[in-house]
Amino acid sequence: MGICQDLENRYDYDIVEEFLGHFGMLVESLEKLIVALDDPALFRRNINELFRIFHTIKSASGYLMITPVNKVVTLAEEVLEECRQLEGSASDALINWLLVVSDQLNAYREDLEQDREHFTKTDSRIVKIPTLYLKGE
Repeated sequence: MGICQDLENRYDYDIVEEFLGHFGMLVESLEKLIVALDDPALFRRNINELFRIFHTIKSASGYLMITPVNKVVTLAEEVLEECRQLEGSASDALINWLLVVSDQLNAYREDLEQDREHFTKTDSRIVKIPTLYLKGE
């Protein structure tokens, strides 16, 4: 039995389909927002939008008990919560880390869409959270 089929056995089909649609749309929007974090004029807006996306995915994946997705977005949300207090532009380390997170979520999206038996192994770079969030610090 695949991941998606298991979800459909535990939850209403419409709830699962709605999650898959929103999850896919949100994940597709990540890279553009992340890459633009090096622009000081866009930093605050994009950090807030990324935080909102991760929070939305966290809530839905928590409700559906999709643990791998929930763990990754919870960590990303915590890092971005700290970033919301900062001014300037993101460091290359933060941008690169967020791109790894985005790639991981895309892999999870594919796992769900393909109804794979297991989720893709989580990239070990995700636990290597950058300590410097802004350029020049």
